[in-house]
Amino acid sequence: MTEDSRTMAATIAGAVIGGIVGYLFFTDRGREVRRQVEPALDDLARELNSFRHTIRKAIGVASEGWRMLNEAAGPEDQHQRYPSVHQAEPF
Repeated sequence: MTEDSRTMAATIAGAVIGGIVGYLFFTDRGREVRRQVEPALDDLARELNSFRHTIRKAIGVASEGWRMLNEAAGPEDQHQRYPSVHQAEPF
């Protein structure tokens, strides 16, 4: 892309974004759309936080499982599997 085409694309993108923001904040219909979208965004944020919590819990369970397997396998097997002295778990 040439410098002129990048400048033109940035100008068009800025104009479109500015138009959308102006519509959402300065028109009655835009305010109504914003009020309808906000609860959906709140729900999405709540679901993403719940998903992140679930992933962290799954990682904790997997780490605990690896720790228990390493303890059951014995210390000599652990050194062969993880050559670095600092890595005791795969996660």
